[in-house]
Amino acid sequence: MTKAGQVATSRQLALALFDDTATEGLTVAQARSDIGFARNNVLIRIVDLGVAARRLIDAAYFLVAQDERVRDLYEVELDYFKWLMRYSSRNNTHLEQVITEAQKALIQATSAIDQHGERPFGSTQLIGRISYQGGRFQFRVPPDLVGIIRGPGKSHWLSLRITSMFSLSYARVMYDHLQAYADESLTEWIPLDDLRGWQGEMGVNAQVFKYFKRDWLDPAVKQINDVSDLTISYESRNLPGSRKIGSLRFRIERKGLADRLLHTHEHAQHIYRTLKQEFGLSTVQFNQIASARDTYTDERLEQAIDRTRFSLKMGKVTKSPAGFFLKALKEGWIVSDAEREMVEIQQSLVLREQQEAAAKAQSQTQTALQTAAQELTARERLNEEVRHGWAAYEVALPEQQEDWRRTYKRTAAGKLTLRRLNVDPMTELTAEMFESLPALKSAFAGYVFTQTKPAKGKTQ
Repeated sequence: MTKAGQVATSRQLALALFDDTATEGLTVAQARSDIGFARNNVLIRIVDLGVAARRLIDAAYFLVAQDERVRDLYEVELDYFKWLMRYSSRNNTHLEQVITEAQKALIQATSAIDQHGERPFGSTQLIGRISYQGGRFQFRVPPDLVGIIRGPGKSHWLSLRITSMFSLSYARVMYDHLQAYADESLTEWIPLDDLRGWQGEMGVNAQVFKYFKRDWLDPAVKQINDVSDLTISYESRNLPGSRKIGSLRFRIERKGLADRLLHTHEHAQHIYRTLKQEFGLSTVQFNQIASARDTYTDERLEQAIDRTRFSLKMGKVTKSPAGFFLKALKEGWIVSDAEREMVEIQQSLVLREQQEAAAKAQSQTQTALQTAAQELTARERLNEEVRHGWAAYEVALPEQQEDWRRTYKRTAAGKLTLRRLNVDPMTELTAEMFESLPALKSAFAGYVFTQTKPAKGKTQ
């Protein structure tokens, strides 16, 4: 049996009615024991509600469940609300008819006759005031239902979003009833009259089982299996002493989690926000998509989104992302495996070129650093030689000093230095000249160093 706080059903809504009307003699004990939906059929009914109106209710409840606050009046974009309820018509007159139908619909709860001979009953609207104007949609939800919608584990409402995929009213009604049995996998034997009562008025043909099976039962079972999170099958049992079929029993299995979440309102909300905020689709463009949602499935929308994002990254979208997306959607463009592989190869080549360029730059930097270090070492060594050479000159005897000054002017290096400094080679080198020409002093000191440094390998 579905636990409280998990998949919400009309059963839980009816229990809330009994909670709220306890002061009127509808006790909680009675409600919880006598309205066990999986045990007692047709004790809870949502009446006078077609497929489109059910989708409207589902979209409204989803928004209530997702809102961070409890509100007296809920308001969203009209386009967004239509998107959530998969409303494909551009005819607002029809939408107003759906709204009126949803507002007239009631959720009713009944119970067995109590010890005082009374049969408890509860009823409330599923949704209150609804209005739309200027592209905004507003609605109210009865306060006694808001607590159920926003109850513990509010995500339990999400499984009901699958119901937006139903196009057959009886399939939706059957789904609402059978999902309460999903955890038990098998229903009790359900009388045919009860099964027919789930829909309400079905016409004379539905009283004949072969027509009921052909026109109502089998199409509903097929659609539930196709679009919902359940897989169902059924078997029949004859009335006692008769060949006439009197009841059915259903076997139910839950599909995998991924299948159950495939068509949730949350997924639709994600797609809508992508198209609205990321690609900037207009109301007219949304209406184009909404009017052909049977063709533009969620899968096809995702493919077009993928194609648009891919082309944006490749720089192929030069004008309007929204226009490109619509073209991709209408023409069924996808991102092929070959394109993805091509991009991966290109990215790999670019990465390799970047790595090679970085390695080359690093090598050049390393070489430049080594050269700079060598130049610095050579400069420091030359300065040291100049210092030692000048020190040797200063401590030498005057005769030796005069000899070095005379011989230096005859060396090739000395002649070059004197010429570069515009000094007459016949001029005598003096202390004053060395002080006024630092370059001459350094060159001369270097010469003295070479004359005084110890010979290689010579023992001191």
